[in-house]
Amino acid sequence: MIRLLSLIHTLIALAVVIAGGAAIYGVSQFRGAGPLDERTVVVIPRGTGVSGIAALLERSGVIASAELFRIGVLIGGADRALQAGEFAFPAGVSAEQAMRILQAGRTVSYSVTIPEGLTSREVVERLRDDPVLTGAIETVPPQGALLPETYAFTRGDTRQSVLDRMRAAMDRTVAELWEDRAADLPFDTPEQAVTLASIVEKETGVAGERSLVAGVFVNRLRIDMPLQSDPTVIFALTEGQRPLGRQLLRSDWRVEHPYNTYRNRGLPPGPIANPGREAIAAALNPAETEYFYFVADGTGGHAFARTLDEHNRNVANWRRVRDR
Repeated sequence: MIRLLSLIHTLIALAVVIAGGAAIYGVSQFRGAGPLDERTVVVIPRGTGVSGIAALLERSGVIASAELFRIGVLIGGADRALQAGEFAFPAGVSAEQAMRILQAGRTVSYSVTIPEGLTSREVVERLRDDPVLTGAIETVPPQGALLPETYAFTRGDTRQSVLDRMRAAMDRTVAELWEDRAADLPFDTPEQAVTLASIVEKETGVAGERSLVAGVFVNRLRIDMPLQSDPTVIFALTEGQRPLGRQLLRSDWRVEHPYNTYRNRGLPPGPIANPGREAIAAALNPAETEYFYFVADGTGGHAFARTLDEHNRNVANWRRVRDR
């Protein structure tokens, strides 16, 4: 009888040792480096349970054992914390690290960059062409309603949601900058400021010139002198629906259209594109200058002039550079 009890105790002790060893081995496997040789992206569909996630990670080569991952998740109490989405797993990621990535919801991020000066139709076309975004955009927003910037998103986000963020960003930016505007500007509303900013944006791609170009237009507005901006004529001809596709002609300056600032004094009825933050800031705080004219100088910037005679000389210089 004593020998029997001793044998039972020995077997129990051996079982405990074996179980403990298995547990230690399981933990080391769960925390040790996994089989991935390179960064791998895996999409976890919504509604996928722990077993389904484990099987998907094993098939993708992220983990070595779906069963070990499932047990580790259950023991760790993370079975209801794993999130759906598109996840990137680095080379050698452990099963535990994979679990933490899914818990944290660190999904793969994408972005779309909207340059300053695009029309609203061009912005919408960029969103429609993005292969990661989903859904349709039913209506093209008005010109000047969207803030050019880089916008991050994740797989499954809709095109409309990104467009809505662009509109909200523009509203916030204009409201913020309007509060710090210069005194005695020759316009009365934030909408008019965006209109002027859109012209400034289309006139120059040189950051340091924006406030100076705005100053020229503000000087003209103050004396009721036509703005005579070529980009407004291009908008009059295309209405922002397409590129002009050719050089602007002097005869185009005579086109009858509300946006033609050669024929109409003051600001046009609305923006001709979507200006960036810096162009809006320039329109609201233009440089104090005596310039009333500017023309391209052949280097990417512009030559500015106080009088028509100076301007005509600058135009002649530009033509010589252009015709070389």
